[in-house]
Amino acid sequence: MSELSRIGVAIDSDLLEKFDKLIGKRGYANRSEAFRDLIREELVEETWESPNAAVVGTVTLVYDHHVRLLSEKLTDIQHDFHPYILSTLHVHLDHDNCLEVLVVRGKAAAVKRIADTLISTKGVKHGRLTITSSGSDL
Repeated sequence: MSELSRIGVAIDSDLLEKFDKLIGKRGYANRSEAFRDLIREELVEETWESPNAAVVGTVTLVYDHHVRLLSEKLTDIQHDFHPYILSTLHVHLDHDNCLEVLVVRGKAAAVKRIADTLISTKGVKHGRLTITSSGSDL
């Protein structure tokens, strides 16, 4: 870790009170770590806005496996993008619904394209892409 710098922040008392309640619920020991996490979040978001930025993330899908040929379509899509998919997890939620989580890595544009293709596949009930950094530059 590099040398620490101290800063002063002027903030409305009501807003600070709400912030303190929020970070208390999330288990932060102090405001400093919460502020650092907020800053890191913005830096990560800025990074993946660049199409050529190297990112990692997850694509989460919920779907009804009874939809005709859906499982096969999702598998075919994953094979089309295999260089970017590091791992998958498939969970049977109940008799009808499955959860699939893919760990992905690559340039931001490619990762977004994979997620968009999977999530927009007919029969997928819900999907979400979560992108983060490898952490090497934070």
